[in-house]
Amino acid sequence: MWLTYSIYQQIQRQADVHQSWELIKSAFKGDQLGKMMVVIFFMFINWGIEALKWQFLISRIQEVSFVRAYRAIFSGQALAFNTLNRIGESAGRAIFLEEGNRLRGIVLSVVGSMSQIVVTFTMGLLALLYLRFHILDTSHQVEGLSIAWLDGFICIITVGIVLFILLYFRLSGFIRLLEKIPFIAKHKFFVQKLENFHWKELTRILFLSFCRYVVFVVQYVLLLQVFDVNVSWIEAACMVSVMFLVLAVVPTIALAELGFRGKVSIQLFGLLSTNTVGIIATAAGIWIINLIIPAIAGSLFILGIRLFRNK
Repeated sequence: MWLTYSIYQQIQRQADVHQSWELIKSAFKGDQLGKMMVVIFFMFINWGIEALKWQFLISRIQEVSFVRAYRAIFSGQALAFNTLNRIGESAGRAIFLEEGNRLRGIVLSVVGSMSQIVVTFTMGLLALLYLRFHILDTSHQVEGLSIAWLDGFICIITVGIVLFILLYFRLSGFIRLLEKIPFIAKHKFFVQKLENFHWKELTRILFLSFCRYVVFVVQYVLLLQVFDVNVSWIEAACMVSVMFLVLAVVPTIALAELGFRGKVSIQLFGLLSTNTVGIIATAAGIWIINLIIPAIAGSLFILGIRLFRNK
């Protein structure tokens, strides 16, 4: 129950959440109700895809049902809520594994995270290029960011993506190299399963991560429409992809993420729209629907696991 109460307390302290919540509630009564329901439905699709991905990864050490995998994903969100860049997510999922498999489960989850990073950075790079050559001009500039700095950032991201993709598809060789380090060699049991990933399996995981990403973007674009932020689909998708890239690069804690999301959203979408309230409401809506609701549900699942074990 502490997790649920902690999440509630932190939500109350967010500066923009109350005004945004009122706007979100009003959307359930207006003409945009259908789009709001689609956004909420896509939240279940989003985490369902992640559950499939985790279930596939964990099948190397333990078979878990889809329902159990889904509960594990939500529980991971609960524990991730208070950690930097949600690194506690894997530990939350591991609670649903057998005791001897938990550390190995956390290690296997790293592959899923790597695939999501590949997709986020690749799509973010494409969006940055679109932003650079089709949106930014003398009258549309991101505050505090010159074209020269943006070009340098694009070069760094490009090199980083190439290296990370090589690492991802050569994971088995990299693990064998790491096993030559004495400390890792002593604990080889925990990383052994990473050696056996075939490129076809890694591609499948990457495809699931891409599907998740598409769901994320569609959710965001639909909410922009709900809150009357009038931008084209391609420009909205571009800005969302850049924002996801920034969120991936800059370390944040989910509890503090709403304020940061709001600032980044205003900087980016402010280039195309003056509807600041709608931009903030969209950021808050995604934060509540995709992070807060699953985190609260996950805290209840963790409580259920504890009660069951106590009995």
